[in-house]
Amino acid sequence: MKYCSLGNRSKHVTFREALLKGIAEDGTLFIPESIPRLDNEKLESFTGLSFSEIAGIILEKFLDDDFNHREIELLVKEAFNFDCKLVNIQPDVWALELFHGPTLAFKDFGARLLAQVLGRLTDSHYRNITILVATSGDTGSAVAHAFYSISGIQVVILYPSGKVSVLQEKQMASLGGNIHALRIDGNFDDCQRLVKEAFSDPELREELFLTSANSINVARWIAQTVYYAYAWSRLPERKQVIFSVPSGNFGNLSAGVLAKKMGIPVSAFAASTNVNDVVPAYLRSRVYLPRPSQSTISNAMDVGNPNNFPRLLHLYENDWNKISGEVKGFSFSDEATRQAIKTLYSDYGYLADPHSAIGWLGLRQLLYHNPGSTGVFLATAHPAKFTEVVEPVIGSSIPLPYQLEILKSKPVVSKLLSPHYNELKAFLLAC
Repeated sequence: MKYCSLGNRSKHVTFREALLKGIAEDGTLFIPESIPRLDNEKLESFTGLSFSEIAGIILEKFLDDDFNHREIELLVKEAFNFDCKLVNIQPDVWALELFHGPTLAFKDFGARLLAQVLGRLTDSHYRNITILVATSGDTGSAVAHAFYSISGIQVVILYPSGKVSVLQEKQMASLGGNIHALRIDGNFDDCQRLVKEAFSDPELREELFLTSANSINVARWIAQTVYYAYAWSRLPERKQVIFSVPSGNFGNLSAGVLAKKMGIPVSAFAASTNVNDVVPAYLRSRVYLPRPSQSTISNAMDVGNPNNFPRLLHLYENDWNKISGEVKGFSFSDEATRQAIKTLYSDYGYLADPHSAIGWLGLRQLLYHNPGSTGVFLATAHPAKFTEVVEPVIGSSIPLPYQLEILKSKPVVSKLLSPHYNELKAFLLAC
């Protein structure tokens, strides 16, 4: 499989090149030159396979030019050494729990695959890679832990000061070593802008070997296709399967659409957001109008200009009629999100974080438009990462998993920067 950019479909690069560049020279995202297909026989075989075995089959279609079959087997076993659980909530309603990895969020899947691939590249081909990543919460944690202590790689994480949870900040800013945490005096959109400026700075790229670990990186993106296939294979009833995806940067949703295009039978998707509803508004009006993000209790989704939206448009050939026919957009307030957390807990005995609660709300709306379907919502983060939101709603405390309990006594080690690019550039050159 070769890759090209959204801006230039005629110039092809290898997976390694797309991975290491992060963003194409024309400033757009990398995509596969074509979409590989899974035939019905292969799909039916998934019911008897483990998550890592399914991952090997799917990812080999994207990595076969750069890694052999045995290398891919080892990659996926190392990357995906934790559970992915499908939990029944109501009749025909399932939660796909993606938070059983090291940092208790779905970002572990893409970050760990990226770390395994880049770790092998530094061993054999490259040295002194600098990974630059912007985060509104869980991405930074997942990337920090995936790359911690990997030789030859420095990780610089930008996050909006005061706009991530206490435990999210500790997860990404208490490691030290090759992990550098930068608190930006602004919002997540400022963090994304600074990263884009760094990648488009020829002087900086001359000095440093920069790559990205955001969901714009093609390795992180394709890794996310696997759990849609896994979820489909585990459903007892697989007629008219629909997915609701809590969405911020839209890498997760676009990966689900990619899985559908590969052959996973999915009837419809919900693009479920908080009040940062740029994409739901587009799906209603045909007008895409980015705007500054607003802070919410579902902070990982506080994005006003989603980086992966161009990939989603590409998968539907930039045709509003096609995308709006399969993807429905829904947005929810903080009040509605809190009520969803309460209802899930009191009526169904299910404990959800704010992002997963929005996924459930979106699924309810999508089921209304698709009666008789089997619905899956993505549960993207462990509720214990958001105790300050969840505990007052449910009226009781949440036991902390071991991964979070050990963070209590760890100090945050971060540096505060203004949202001006010259400060970030100076830091990177001195790093």
